[in-house]
Amino acid sequence: MTAVAATDVILRTKNLSVSYGAITALCGVDLAVPRGHVVALIGANGAGKTTLLRTISGLLRPRAGVVEYNVSPSGTGRFMELTSCPPHEIVRRGVIHVPEGRGIFPNLTVDENLRLGYLLRNDRDAAERDLDHVLELFPRLKERFRQSAGTLSGGEQQMLAIGRGLMARPVLLLLDEPSLGLAPRLVQQIFETIVRINASGTTILLVEQNAHMALRVARDAYCLETGSVVLHGDAKELAERPEVKDAYLGG
Repeated sequence: MTAVAATDVILRTKNLSVSYGAITALCGVDLAVPRGHVVALIGANGAGKTTLLRTISGLLRPRAGVVEYNVSPSGTGRFMELTSCPPHEIVRRGVIHVPEGRGIFPNLTVDENLRLGYLLRNDRDAAERDLDHVLELFPRLKERFRQSAGTLSGGEQQMLAIGRGLMARPVLLLLDEPSLGLAPRLVQQIFETIVRINASGTTILLVEQNAHMALRVARDAYCLETGSVVLHGDAKELAERPEVKDAYLGG
């Protein structure tokens, strides 16, 4: 894989290590997310993928190492360290985490859930335009705009979770298992939407068990095993590696 200049990287981790008590979840992870790319994280359950996203978004504190974010929209500015920032400050910087399990508020309507996504924004007129854009991306949410979120199907709830993340106007979107538990037709729809979100200028770091789809939409990919990066490179090239085919693509 061609080396990416530091000025083209929006987020990087250096020697990142995270533990849960005596259990090591991440060990010396070095990762770089180029601006404008979809970067996939693949690996078995328990490999550390979700832990990595939770550490980037400030929900976990590392035992060692740093998370750095390029604060300049042009990519020419300095990196700032996110490691000690509280989660709400990381959100203000444009790093938005859509967690595994969706995390919607079932007793609130679709409308109310979406509007929670822009609570930290001051540009309400622009936020209303973003709401229109989200409803264009997810017409089913428009149809169910006044329904309680708890009445939605699993696929619709995933659309709502992603839509709420988009309402925060992410520069970098962290997606954790967006296709988990969905029917194949909906999986295809979710990944088509991920491609559209990326094409609009949003950088995406994607954790996904469906390695076929993840490697298809990503430009770069990392493979984690027991908390360490064991493979990294162009996503299409990694999809052709025998060890990746055997472990994650069914041979």
